[in-house]
Amino acid sequence: MSFPAERPRRLRRTSALRGLVAETRLHPADLIQPLFVREGIDEPRPIACMPGQVQHTRDSVRKAAAAAVRAGVGGLLIFGIPEAKDADGRGAWAPDGITQLAIADVAAEVGDATVVIGDINLDEYTRHGHVGILGPDGDVDNDATLQAYARVAEAQAAAGAHVVAPSGMMDGQVGAIRRALDAAGHERVPILAYAAKYDSAFYGPFRDAVESRLVGTRSTHQQDPANLRESLREVLLDVEEGADMVMVKPAGLYLDVVRRVADAVNVPVAAYQVSGEYAAIEAAVANGWLARERAILESLTAIRRAGAGSVVTYWATEVAEHLLR
Repeated sequence: MSFPAERPRRLRRTSALRGLVAETRLHPADLIQPLFVREGIDEPRPIACMPGQVQHTRDSVRKAAAAAVRAGVGGLLIFGIPEAKDADGRGAWAPDGITQLAIADVAAEVGDATVVIGDINLDEYTRHGHVGILGPDGDVDNDATLQAYARVAEAQAAAGAHVVAPSGMMDGQVGAIRRALDAAGHERVPILAYAAKYDSAFYGPFRDAVESRLVGTRSTHQQDPANLRESLREVLLDVEEGADMVMVKPAGLYLDVVRRVADAVNVPVAAYQVSGEYAAIEAAVANGWLARERAILESLTAIRRAGAGSVVTYWATEVAEHLLR
């Protein structure tokens, strides 16, 4: 009988050995916690399709932010949900819009202990649920929307956002926002660009969470799931326009895109583990089909292994607390 000359299993024999040679690690600072803040409610409101997640009040979001900081979470991504919506989403840039108020509340609570990120989009604020201002043909008017995004970026920066994150996938959005921020004296505010955001079926729970009234699809501006080279073009254009960081969304089904983007750019790369990914794992756990902790950690490790330096995940605070134990 011949015996194997190579024995890779030697380095898997104990937990300590496996930890010593691990190629990819999760750290609390790698994680970004999304937070939903709802105008006009007196107590946190559970989100049925995202077990464990809530629409926060202005008071409860401060507490959630403080808990994330204690756990060492690297960033907080703020989404505001207004009581009233209109055709153009004007509340998205109003100084007293719920997103600006929530950013100011959270920034006052955490200071510079973590990174407060404002999501730049109009879909939470529009009656039609689209990401921008509609043209006569019913499609999003790209250039009119750029002007709105510039106003949103200025409002969020003025409210205290450390970073702004345009997620609408409009052509030229990074350049328009960079020019607006610089002109308003916010030249030190970085841009985290959703540079490769796909037209995914896995956004459904998020749209419920922000009470989106979307009619139609976003296929004219979000990426076709079939395409990779097109996404690389989008990413490189965003970097050329001044993006300080770039994002791939969703994460779990697009690990090949994460890897190619990480190889192509010299700026930090983030990936968004979206609501559908979260809800799918939680549903499988609820049915007894998956071991919850292992499934969560494996999913996040895979995203980091693919090349993402940061991961937006609804489990950020929970996982960070686990990693500290």
